[in-house]
Amino acid sequence: MRILGIDPGLANTGWGIVDFNGRAYQPVLYGTVNTSADMRLEDRLSEISDKILSVARENNVEYMSIEDIFFVKNEVSAIGVAKVIGALCFAMHSINVPVSVFTPLQIKVAITGQGRADKSVVQEMCKLILHLDKVPRPNHAADALAAAICLGNMGETLKRMGVSNKRVNIG
Repeated sequence: MRILGIDPGLANTGWGIVDFNGRAYQPVLYGTVNTSADMRLEDRLSEISDKILSVARENNVEYMSIEDIFFVKNEVSAIGVAKVIGALCFAMHSINVPVSVFTPLQIKVAITGQGRADKSVVQEMCKLILHLDKVPRPNHAADALAAAICLGNMGETLKRMGVSNKRVNIG
């Protein structure tokens, strides 16, 4: 299965595509969509969703996995991230790509086995799981790859449990 992982952000949205055959992962592509703070909100959301939609179409993505909002103190940036998540979920719906939303804790557990793993540990595990020579950069792209791997791992678990609905929302 081909999975598009997303690390949403208004300034920087990371994306990463992996192929998963039930046993091993193969990296396909990864990168970021960057928008400027001097752009209007609707233009930023449009640019992010248009670019991610284009990546999904050009690479025949079958599933999308997106990291959910995690905010401690900055509610304003959390609202922006929520808008990006909404725009991307709508974009994927328009091309019939099922979306799963995972919390940062779920992604960390799926990648490292520990919910309190440091970001650098998650990124190093992505490197190992994807058999890359170095940790993917920029960081947002590495986090997106982790989200994609999380869906692959979770999908295998659900399959073993006998759950076959492609549209199971984990988050």
